[in-house]
Amino acid sequence: MTTLTLTPTKMRHGIWQGLIAQSGSGVPQIKVTHLDKDVPDVQVSEGGEDGNWLVQVPIPAEAIADGVQVFVVTDSTDGEKLGEFTLIAGEALGDDIRAEVELLRAELDMLKRAFRRHCVETT
Repeated sequence: MTTLTLTPTKMRHGIWQGLIAQSGSGVPQIKVTHLDKDVPDVQVSEGGEDGNWLVQVPIPAEAIADGVQVFVVTDSTDGEKLGEFTLIAGEALGDDIRAEVELLRAELDMLKRAFRRHCVETT
């Protein structure tokens, strides 16, 4: 039995890349899915060092959309999940960030009031 470890490296020009370290021999059998559909044209090639393999996943055009898109990388021989990567885009992202900033501002204001009250009470 081989043990695979996935390390994400980069995404450039619509292609996500990662390195797979393998304890056994042979080319790792990798499957990538998005919305429970296989992503086509996944490439696995030798990564230079013994036991390392370069994985390249071209992002399909139909997967680029508003919101969060999750791609799951699995070992196709035993179905074990090796990792995942996400794409976040569109107006949904802006709404999420604005909401988080508003929450942070409210918490900061609350902390400032509590700190000022503490300073007044202790002097």
